[in-house]
Amino acid sequence: MKGGLRSSRAVKLSRDGDLDAMLWSRAMKESPGRRADRRVVRSRVRLHAVLVELILERGWERVTVQDVCERADVGRSTFYAHYADKEDLLIGGLDLVRDGLLAALRKAPDRPAFAFLHGLVEHVNESRRLFRAIIGRRSGLAVQRRFREVVLELMEEELGHRGVPARPLPTVARYLAGALVELLIWAVDARTPRDAASLEAEFVRFSLPVLQIAAKP
Repeated sequence: MKGGLRSSRAVKLSRDGDLDAMLWSRAMKESPGRRADRRVVRSRVRLHAVLVELILERGWERVTVQDVCERADVGRSTFYAHYADKEDLLIGGLDLVRDGLLAALRKAPDRPAFAFLHGLVEHVNESRRLFRAIIGRRSGLAVQRRFREVVLELMEEELGHRGVPARPLPTVARYLAGALVELLIWAVDARTPRDAASLEAEFVRFSLPVLQIAAKP
């Protein structure tokens, strides 16, 4: 089995409050290194950060693409070179999270089990206001759907790293990813933020036996 199972606390992916910027920074380091690639990443980082700021200030319905462009100091042509509309930009933020977490995981082959969990829980806790601001809207449903897909992709990476055979991997990945998504949604809906360390510990505690069984030849 690759990467022995360890239930110790997952690797901390951020030391400051700006998790999204840190994750995109990691993703940028994983790019081929061309200046054009880095400019694309920087543009997307800026646009996403501005959209979040505006949603929290005004609410989803009162934010337009023009508002985002003016605050980010970019032209509309630059915006549409990357995104179809503001919903596409909002959903794209989750791809930033995924790319950053995957980049960190692949650089840590001896990582503990579910090492992506800490960064994911941090992101969810820091995005509580944003998630609440879009719940009930069409964009909110699209974000939830993409969030589930991102968690599934992270789980599939984890199970593959642990040597789970190809046949049970899709089933086990959906089983664990579904449980994790429900746990995180519960945390977002809570009146007060749940302690990140407790959430991580509870998920790892109940999921390790599943991972151990699935990884058996």
